[in-house]
Amino acid sequence: MKESLKFNNETKTSHEGLSELRAETQDRAAETIKNRVENESSPAEKSEAEAREQLEKVIEKAESEEVKQEKKQPAKAERIITKEDRKDSFKKTMEIVQSQLPKSSRTFSKVIHNPTVEKVSEVTGKTIARPNAILSGSVVAFVLTLAIYTLAKINGYPLSGFETIAAFIIGWIAGMLFDYIRIGIKGSSS
Repeated sequence: MKESLKFNNETKTSHEGLSELRAETQDRAAETIKNRVENESSPAEKSEAEAREQLEKVIEKAESEEVKQEKKQPAKAERIITKEDRKDSFKKTMEIVQSQLPKSSRTFSKVIHNPTVEKVSEVTGKTIARPNAILSGSVVAFVLTLAIYTLAKINGYPLSGFETIAAFIIGWIAGMLFDYIRIGIKGSSS
């Protein structure tokens, strides 16, 4: 006379859910053994030790099935996103977006999103083309060029055209120094 335990198909991922399932399984196993003992023709034949052994076997079987169910269904939060997953996701997204662009924009997008061009752009953006450096270079170039042009016009000196480039370089250096000092004091923001 075999009786099988019916498990709830719902998977419970929390420890409380597993504890409840274990308690239910133990209760069912105890009831099953109790029913077997009552249905036997001679209750004296089954001793209490045999009943405990059967109960332990049923509980072990239930626990092993619980472990199997946990292994079959990995938790979603435990999945680690790898670098290849991110690359594949980026590539698929770019293909979808580029397919919706006009042909000229699509070609331009493919050029600027080429991995080599992106790496060069990132390195340049982190070193020589910093926003503060370019902004300060532009402002200093405007102010110094305006001052030099005004003085040259008043005093009658000719300009060579290098004044704007030199003023931009001076402002760019000042902006880079400001950035590095700020990062040294506050720390990197990114």
